Amino acid sequence: MTVIEGPVRPSASKSATRPATHGSYAAYAPYPSFSSYMRARQPVLLRTARSLTANPCDAEDLLQTALTKTYVAWERIEDHRALDGYVRRALLNTRTSQWRKRKVDEFACEELPEPDAAETADPAEQQVLRDAMWRAILKLPARQRAMVVLRYYEDLSEAQTAEVLGVSVGTVKSAVSRALGKLRSDPELAPVH
Repeated sequence: MTVIEGPVRPSASKSATRPATHGSYAAYAPYPSFSSYMRARQPVLLRTARSLTANPCDAEDLLQTALTKTYVAWERIEDHRALDGYVRRALLNTRTSQWRKRKVDEFACEELPEPDAAETADPAEQQVLRDAMWRAILKLPARQRAMVVLRYYEDLSEAQTAEVLGVSVGTVKSAVSRALGKLRSDPELAPVH
């Protein structure tokens, strides 16, 4: 793992290197104490990073990010004897943020999972079933139909459905129960049972 000697920080005085009127950035100087800390503790901290990730390359990136955050806060850290705890917290917080941002995990496998031919339903049959279900829903009284649509097509909870329709949760429960009973007894949906 190649770790840079530490990120650079802006100096206290912007005018030390360039006039402030030019909108330029401040001069940068490294912390020698950070560099020595990093060289001494890197192997131990890398083991911690590896325990948080499944990939050694991700562990190196994670440690680099945590060390960068530590460097940025170097002047604010009062007790430099507790640096390992600070870096470990930065590792954990960074890993948690990465985990939350990850949308899909990918898993390597030797062969692609293929669905069984028997399990895949015919799209035409599925469409026929959807059409029959919708015709049965249209036969329901308007209030029951609205509740069924909100509960099962819009995926609202009973409380949300009640709020939208301005009724009690109990009313939603009983009306949906009656509507489902009517749908179960609809002759067009009989083959589904």
